[in-house]
Amino acid sequence: MKLASFNTNNVSKFGIVTDRGVIDLTEKLNHKYADLKSFIANDGFKELNNIDLEEVDYSINEITYTPLIANPNKIICIGVNYDEHRIEVNREKVDYPTIFFRLAESQIGHNEDMIVPKVSSRLDFEGEVAVIIGKEGKNIDKEDVYDYIVGYSCYNDGTIRDWQVHTSQWGPGKNFDGTGAFGPWMITKDEIKDDEVLQIETRLNGEVMQSSSTDMLIFPIRELVSYISTFTTLRPGDVIVTGTPGGVGNKRNPQVFMKDGDTVEVEVSKIGILSNRVKAD
Repeated sequence: MKLASFNTNNVSKFGIVTDRGVIDLTEKLNHKYADLKSFIANDGFKELNNIDLEEVDYSINEITYTPLIANPNKIICIGVNYDEHRIEVNREKVDYPTIFFRLAESQIGHNEDMIVPKVSSRLDFEGEVAVIIGKEGKNIDKEDVYDYIVGYSCYNDGTIRDWQVHTSQWGPGKNFDGTGAFGPWMITKDEIKDDEVLQIETRLNGEVMQSSSTDMLIFPIRELVSYISTFTTLRPGDVIVTGTPGGVGNKRNPQVFMKDGDTVEVEVSKIGILSNRVKAD
């Protein structure tokens, strides 16, 4: 099942995306759930058997995608989690995941503009797989991790490279407005086997920039969720962005940064394609 958050007629909603169009769950469930995070947190899935899932409410052209989870309690990002990327950025091997955080306000949805800020021209792409947490968990065993995951999505952890290295902390470069693309939808976990290998590719104006697969993760999903849950309680709608492969623009020769008018795509097998135009602020 593909679950998405979207706007239509300036009203925020969520629903199911199908080949025939979009099913408006906000309306069909009588506004019981304020958003997709609320639907997940309250196990709204149990109510889907009671509504008509054959009748679509909108065509794809009638909606505007918004960030999949617009208001997560936490967006937890993993840095340098593919060996090829570790090598290209000249980082030593580590025993524990490198973790930083994104602010919800930095996110945009599928087909929205990624923004090159006025203060920098060094907006870089980072295609990633996002994991969405489905229920509260603390000190989760590796063997139980998939019981706490509700689904997966695509993420572009757009980074302002010069601001990323102002200090040893990466926060500023990772949180400019309009740089964290998230979507277009969530594939529910029943569509993807536990530990299944997913292919990931980032394209800039149709040219492949990054290409890898999740079996190349240094710290795989089981380890990430278990480790993170030891220091913070994971809650429904929390997002874990699992890391980017090698090939980032900052480490190419010559360097490649996104500019006004570009189109960037992140494709993950079995999930879909997250596409965004790039626009100068």
